[in-house]
Amino acid sequence: MLLEERVALVTGASRGIGRATAKMFAKEGAQVAVNYLQNEEAAQAVVREIQEAGGTAMAVQADVTQNDHVHRMITQVQEKFGAIDTLVLNAGLSFPVVPFLDYTWKDFETKLSGELKAAFLCCQEVVPSMVSQKRGCIISISSTLSRFPSQGFCAHSSAKSALDAFIKSLALELGPHGIRVNSIAPGLTMTDATDFLPDEQKQMMAEMTPLRRNAQPEDIAGAILLLASNYADFITANYLPVCGGMLMV
Repeated sequence: MLLEERVALVTGASRGIGRATAKMFAKEGAQVAVNYLQNEEAAQAVVREIQEAGGTAMAVQADVTQNDHVHRMITQVQEKFGAIDTLVLNAGLSFPVVPFLDYTWKDFETKLSGELKAAFLCCQEVVPSMVSQKRGCIISISSTLSRFPSQGFCAHSSAKSALDAFIKSLALELGPHGIRVNSIAPGLTMTDATDFLPDEQKQMMAEMTPLRRNAQPEDIAGAILLLASNYADFITANYLPVCGGMLMV
């Protein structure tokens, strides 16, 4: 039970990497809040799976780019489970995958500001209780594209790069309070968010990866669990690629 007696909030946890993380955290003993934006049915399904396996979870709706939503979400979790000591910033904003010359500033700005605002608001609500407890763990979901851009992903790469800088700043400021802050950088991961990619491209990516396959959500969740556990107590300000060796830093 790597996360026994821990209270975790996973944003964007109704599907994909967030779903796998919520289930893995609960299996390791954490009480888990499953955040979702619109798909309540999917979020409740995650909660049921956790409960049927003997874990503890709740679903909580919030648009994490809205201050009042975030405040209400944190209050609901704290009232049911107590102070949050583990925060996974997984919720992401959709974006057009098009060349730079076809981008509009509005689409670019929406991705860039939304990604940072979601992280900023969630951290600002959760960190005070972590400071009071003199312990806490924050893990953001970045991307290998923040270091190794790809055609059509300029908004995503820029947003994740900015998020990486934000996370390092938090690690510096919050370290003296016993709070660890790290980033996980997935490579291509087989979720519904990547369904739009052609099979040929997915196969090509797998063949370019030293481990000769693309990631599954559980691969990313395992790395998140590692950084959340006490075995990572002296790891902070870390950018951890989870990409089968595709990106070597």
